[in-house]
Amino acid sequence: MTVASKLRRAVSLYSFQEEYFHRTMTLEQIIATSAKLGIPGIEILGDQMIRGYPNIPDEFVKQWHSWMDKYGVEPACLDNFLDWNKYKGRVMTEDEQVESMTLDIINARKLGIPVVRVIHDVKPIILERLAPAAEKHKVKLALEVHAPNDLDTPFEQELYEMFCRLQSPYVGFAVDFSLYTKRLPRIISERYQRENMNPGLVEYLVSAYNENRLEKGEALPPKIMSMGGREIDIMWAFMGTHMICSDPRKMLNYMPYILHVHGKFWEMLPDNTEYSIPYHEVIPVLIEGGYQGYIASEYEGNRWLHDALPVDSTEQVRRHQAMLRHLLKES
Repeated sequence: MTVASKLRRAVSLYSFQEEYFHRTMTLEQIIATSAKLGIPGIEILGDQMIRGYPNIPDEFVKQWHSWMDKYGVEPACLDNFLDWNKYKGRVMTEDEQVESMTLDIINARKLGIPVVRVIHDVKPIILERLAPAAEKHKVKLALEVHAPNDLDTPFEQELYEMFCRLQSPYVGFAVDFSLYTKRLPRIISERYQRENMNPGLVEYLVSAYNENRLEKGEALPPKIMSMGGREIDIMWAFMGTHMICSDPRKMLNYMPYILHVHGKFWEMLPDNTEYSIPYHEVIPVLIEGGYQGYIASEYEGNRWLHDALPVDSTEQVRRHQAMLRHLLKES
C-alpha cells in the first residue's frame, strides 16, 4: 500500500447546499450523486439535513444505513454546530455544552460515523470533558482550524497543549484549507463588482490580499472608508478576505492530532485546478506526514454566485474530486 492510498476522499454535503435549500435535490439524490462521482465518504450536517436533530428518529437511522449500502458509500463525518445561544437571555453553561455535544457523539455512533467535526470556537475544557465519551463510543472529535486562525495561533495552541497532555486518539484538529488561500477568489471580486463596490477598492482588496499586505482587523474599516468605500463594503470586505495564506508544512508539526481535513474550494477550473488554493503544494504535505483520514470536498463558491449566476455544485465537486484523485495518484 502506498502512502497516498491511506488518505480517503469524501465530500461534505455542505457542498450541495444550494440544491438542497432550493429542493432541487433531496438528501438521497445528493448521496446518489456523490456515489456516481466515485466519492467513498459522506460528511453530513446534522442540524441542516436530519429532521428533528439532535433527536434522530429511528427511521432515519435505518434509512441512512440503507443508503450507505445501496450506493456503496461510507459515513465519514458529522458536522457539529454547538448553539450555545439557544436559550433566551443567557448562554449555555459548560455542563449544558458537554451534554449537547455528548448527543452528537451518540448520534455519530448510531450513524456509523467515525468523526465529529467540532465547530471552531468550542473551548478546550469542553473537548477535554468530552474525551471520555468520545473514547467510550469510539468517535473522534476534530475541532476545525479555520482562517483567520492557524494551527499556531493562541487558541489552537491551548488545544494542542491539551491534546499532548491527554494523549487521546479521540480528540484533535480538523484542518480547513481556508488556511492555504494564496489568491483572493475571483468569484469574490466579481461579486464585489456586482455589489457596486468602488473599482479602485476592488483592485486594492485583490492586489493587497494576493501580495499579503492587506490591512487586517480594526485597521481595515478606516482603510476602506479612506478609499471612498461605503459601510456595506466593510461587511463585504471582511466576508471575502478572512482567509489566510499559511505555510502548509506547519501541518507536519501537528500531524498526529489532525483527524479530518476540509478540502475547501471556491472555483474549480475546467482543467481541474482550484483558482485560489495551490493544492499541488498542500496535498503532498499530508502524504509526507502520513495522514490517514478523510479529505472532504467543501464547495463554498455557491454563496458568491447565487445572486446572479447559476450554481452547478455537482460539476464543481466532480472537478475537485478529479483533482484529488490525480494528486493522490489514484488510478
